[in-house]
Amino acid sequence: MDRDSQKRIVEALVLGAPEPVTAQKIADVVPGLEVEDARALVAELGREYEEQGRAFEIWEVAGGYQLRTRPEYASYLRLLHRERPLRLSRAALETLAVVAYRQPVTRAEIEAVRGVEVDAVMRSLLERQLVRIAGHREVPGRPMLYATTKRFLEVFGLGRLDDLPTLREMEELLPPPGSDAGGPPPPLGAAAEPEEDDGGGEAPLELH
Repeated sequence: MDRDSQKRIVEALVLGAPEPVTAQKIADVVPGLEVEDARALVAELGREYEEQGRAFEIWEVAGGYQLRTRPEYASYLRLLHRERPLRLSRAALETLAVVAYRQPVTRAEIEAVRGVEVDAVMRSLLERQLVRIAGHREVPGRPMLYATTKRFLEVFGLGRLDDLPTLREMEELLPPPGSDAGGPPPPLGAAAEPEEDDGGGEAPLELH
């Protein structure tokens, strides 16, 4: 099979996959393709889309590749789908940040950092599949451990946990208490989904 045919198959896989598809999975599917070749073809497709000024681009998120529309077209897509973006209060973002940077972490450890109870916020994050139960700490009582999910990486446009912003950058993303903050945080990408606010009682941040 020639390279151009392989590239078209790679394009179809990235386009048709319901979740980010890894270079290994692409190599397993495309005849005669190695993992490094798969990465090279994905990069080549990305350059082609950029040069052609296409309305979509390839993102490397959650350890794989995903085709997404460019951020400047988000407002038009919202008109089409009439869906609300994912809304997270400052309380939810702060809790999610503690989990992301300290995982695996217990609820008591999260509360020790934040200084407040986090039961309601944690339930919301679990329901949205941004946080998962990652086992139990082997201490008396065996408290549950929490960690972020693959969906967390997808929503925030991260390839892997190593791509998390620094703590200082994360602070800059949080809306100040009492503000009427809205709009997507500059360094992070996220797809709009119909989600309810978590009831944090604070100005929400919308991730588009």
